[in-house]
Amino acid sequence: MAGRLREDIRAISGAEKAAIMMLAVGEEGAARLFGLMDDEEIREISQSMANLGTIDSKIVEKLFHEFVEQMSSTGSLTGSMDSTERLLAKVLPDERVKGIMEEIRGPAGRTMWDKLANVNEQVLANYLKNEYPQTVAVILSKIRPEHAGKVLATLPESFAMEVVMRMLSMESVQKEILDDVERTLRTEFMSNLARTQRHDSHEMMAEIFNSLDRQTESQFLSSLEDRNKDAAEKIKSLMFTFEDLQNLDASGVQTLLREVEKDKLAMAMKGASEPIRDLFFSNMSERAGKILREDMEAMGPVRLRDVDEAQVEIVNVAKEMADRGELMISSGNDEEDELVY
Repeated sequence: MAGRLREDIRAISGAEKAAIMMLAVGEEGAARLFGLMDDEEIREISQSMANLGTIDSKIVEKLFHEFVEQMSSTGSLTGSMDSTERLLAKVLPDERVKGIMEEIRGPAGRTMWDKLANVNEQVLANYLKNEYPQTVAVILSKIRPEHAGKVLATLPESFAMEVVMRMLSMESVQKEILDDVERTLRTEFMSNLARTQRHDSHEMMAEIFNSLDRQTESQFLSSLEDRNKDAAEKIKSLMFTFEDLQNLDASGVQTLLREVEKDKLAMAMKGASEPIRDLFFSNMSERAGKILREDMEAMGPVRLRDVDEAQVEIVNVAKEMADRGELMISSGNDEEDELVY
């Protein structure tokens, strides 16, 4: 058998090929593969493996080439959350599958409370505001105080006070209640969060379009409108541009101005609309406004590309501040959006 195997790869049976591949990937890899097989498959491959004898390295190499060619001839392989979960479900208990998929999908963390610490306070507050105050009190008592404080401050005031009162009167929480709350968070909140946190393709394109100069952005959006008007409209609704800064109130503008470089502001204002200019100048001291106007005049004519770059940089500063919780920004597309500083 060994001699025949060394001479002609075409004479090797499927089970023998599988046995050689299993030996080639090593003990750990083979063990994982066996875990995916039924008893009959394991018996057949084990029998072939025991009778292989010595296999020439050239035969092993040819088998790998053959395997790659066969896989590539199928076109492609598609890996997804669903296909991964289905595969795991065939070889692992349901609880283990849920745990593994949760780790893949959800925020990082060993326990549910660790995971909640990695959830943005606005996202968490939006979920908790629909729960019973007692449930929210239990959850906030289990996460870091600083994170709980941010969530509490984001909740509607009257609801937040209900939660505070229950936290003040709360004694030690029974393990059964904690387990129930944790189970609800895992099955409802984390699973929904995993779906919503998958990087939406429209959001991704909105971020990319935001970084383009005005002319290129306009060309792309115009072409996209011709091909897919709905997609173009969705992307536009997700984009946050320099002109959207006019939705900031006085306090927000003043907060932003403290972080923006003065030369970038002057360049950005050269191409700004009158409402934006009025808003920014009205929130500066008379002296600072005079200096900014003088800087703008001293620049003379400027390239549109330089103006776009400066405006994008200021928008990015605003976004970074929003990520740190120092500023709330809105594109103004939702009438219910409130700007709070």
